[in-house]
Amino acid sequence: MPKGKQDKATQKKPEQQKASKKSDVSLEVEVQAAAQKFKPKGTRWGVAHIYASKNDTIITLTDLSGAETIAIGSGGMVVDNDHEEGMPYAAMQASYKVAAKAIEKGVTHINIKIRAPGGHGTKTPGAGAQAVVRALARSGFRIGSIEDVTPIPTDTTRRPGGRRGRRV
Repeated sequence: MPKGKQDKATQKKPEQQKASKKSDVSLEVEVQAAAQKFKPKGTRWGVAHIYASKNDTIITLTDLSGAETIAIGSGGMVVDNDHEEGMPYAAMQASYKVAAKAIEKGVTHINIKIRAPGGHGTKTPGAGAQAVVRALARSGFRIGSIEDVTPIPTDTTRRPGGRRGRRV
C-alpha cells in the first residue's frame, strides 16, 4: 500500500476523532442545566452512599430507607484508564453525573454516608471521598449530615497471610 494512503475501514473521519476524545468540558455544566430545567416542588431527601477505596470510588444515591436507588456513578464510568478510577477528578465527575440525575428526580437535600474498605482492609477512605462531598455541595444540595460507616471489627476472624505473614 502506498505511503499516506489507508483503506477506508481504518481511516477515521474528523467527526469520529472528535467524538472519541475525552470531553474537556466539566460535567458541572450538566448539573447547572438540570437545576435550571427542573425546579423543586418541595424538599425531598436522599442518602448518598460513598464507597471510596484506593482503586475506585462508587456513589449510590438512594431514598431515606435505602430501598430505592435514584442514581449510581463510579470513577470507572467516567475515565478510560484503570489506574485513574480512584483519583479525585474521576470521583468528582462521577458525582456530578449522579447529582444531575438526582436533580431531575427532585432530590434537594442529602445525607452522606462515607465508607472505606474496612474489615481486614484499610479503615481510611480513599482520595475520592472528599472530592465527592465537595462536588455534591457545589451541585446545590443541602447537606444534612456526613457520617462514616466503615465496618470496623471488634473481634474478627484471622487476617489472611498465616503466622509468618505473606511471603513475597
